[in-house]
Amino acid sequence: MSKAVRACASARVLLDLDDVDGACNRAYYAMFDAARAALLTSGVLAQPHLMKTHSGLMSAFGLHLIKNGPLSRDLGRLLKRAEEIRLVADYTGDSVELDDARELVR
Repeated sequence: MSKAVRACASARVLLDLDDVDGACNRAYYAMFDAARAALLTSGVLAQPHLMKTHSGLMSAFGLHLIKNGPLSRDLGRLLKRAEEIRLVADYTGDSVELDDARELVR
């Protein structure tokens, strides 16, 4: 979980420096690493084949911690939205809206 906390702190710093794309990247990885920590704590990561890809981790997170609880569907939706925004920030020439970055870094 410490990796997620560091990524979250980095996202806040980057947003304060007006680096919207960098903030979105770090915010996504904060959520991604927190999801990994939650899966690890729940015992799901005993199945390493689930962790080879981002989509594998997100599927496991949705199936084991969102669909049947204990976490809310809103968290699953936010993680998916963060991934979509990060992909725009990292791999396209399109600008990410400041409000979208703020939503992820809150």
